[in-house]
Amino acid sequence: MYEGDVLAGNWRRPGKGKIPQVPAEPDMVVEDAESGFCGAVVGCDKEAVTLEDRFGRRRLFPLAPAAFLLEGKVVTLVRPVAAEAAPRRSASGSIAVEGLRARVARESRIYVEGVHDAALVEKIWGHDLRVEGVVVEYLSGVDDLPAIVDEFAPEPGRRLGVLVDHLVPGSKESRIAAQVTSPHVLVVGHPFVDIWQAVKPSTLRIPAWPDVPRGVPWKEGVIAALGWRMEPPDAWRRILGAVSAYTDLEPELLGRVEELIDFVTEAS
Repeated sequence: MYEGDVLAGNWRRPGKGKIPQVPAEPDMVVEDAESGFCGAVVGCDKEAVTLEDRFGRRRLFPLAPAAFLLEGKVVTLVRPVAAEAAPRRSASGSIAVEGLRARVARESRIYVEGVHDAALVEKIWGHDLRVEGVVVEYLSGVDDLPAIVDEFAPEPGRRLGVLVDHLVPGSKESRIAAQVTSPHVLVVGHPFVDIWQAVKPSTLRIPAWPDVPRGVPWKEGVIAALGWRMEPPDAWRRILGAVSAYTDLEPELLGRVEELIDFVTEAS
């Protein structure tokens, strides 16, 4: 199998620098030079390595110098250096700030249409908002948006970002949003009838969000079409509970919320 006798001579006391040290990486196949046991590395600590042979038998061997054969060559196995842990990510995908203490809230705000919108934004972007000191409030609809903006009195350093449902050309929401013209206000929206639709169907293990006939209350129509025997508040808890990270949401919502956060935290 090997050229010559790999154990011939004083292999336990090789010359300085002749025996390489090799990290015992998982699945690497080596042979214990003394017993002949050959197997793949399945575990390693600071003192010993565990090998598993092709029959599933496992044995533990000390990490002695020049104690193993790798591809026919004598090596010294050492414990692999632990990979540097990747930074923890928040639900939005941003790098989490460890030991975060929420900063004092900015005067700038983000407004969303309803309590469901606010809950979803908090679940995914809550960490980021606390880092930036941004408060999210809900409006209970956008019918009075121009008056609400006037009352807020936006100005440099006091910006307002607004997230609107169903902001598509020709909609009531688009006509209302067009009445807001302050340079210190940014109104953006997503195309969905309701924030529920911003959750990917795959997140809920449904094929698609059902089409609801005109004249039927949208939430109730969705619940009926999906065969859920529950009221809208319970359905929302089910939907929100399925969401854990930004990957559970549609890009059309993700981009708009990130845009609002950037706008209200931008130096004026």
